[in-house]
Amino acid sequence: MKRVVGSPGTWSGMALRLSQSVCAAASTFSMVSGFGYSNYSAFFYMNLALILQLMWSLGLAYKDIFALRNKKDLHTRDNLLIIVMVDWVVAIFMFSAACASASLTIFFMRDVNFCAAYSRLACRQFTLSVVLAFITWLLQAAYSFSGFWLLV
Repeated sequence: MKRVVGSPGTWSGMALRLSQSVCAAASTFSMVSGFGYSNYSAFFYMNLALILQLMWSLGLAYKDIFALRNKKDLHTRDNLLIIVMVDWVVAIFMFSAACASASLTIFFMRDVNFCAAYSRLACRQFTLSVVLAFITWLLQAAYSFSGFWLLV
């Protein structure tokens, strides 16, 4: 099989998965540490998507580390098919959650000025969390496309 940058079982794939995990954890922490995030369904939805992303990315990072240490090939057709399918589902879930949270954050900051009216609302933390969620999604998309390229 071809060696594609970012594919399962390579150093670049492991680096992508670990960076996804770090960004997802940082985004989750930023969201949870802000006051009032649980009152809004879009933020709760993004937090759920980030936790799912974190668990999936850590699981595949551990699988990549195991494959690299034991010189195993993760490029079998069945393995790639499962990874690519779940990656695409998680990527769509992550993108929709990040877009919903971004629209709610913009609504709070610009349209109704909730951030100015309610100073306890952690709008800057919500913005940081949304930016990190989009970075997580971009890393997820890069990994998904490399797996899809191998599958094709």
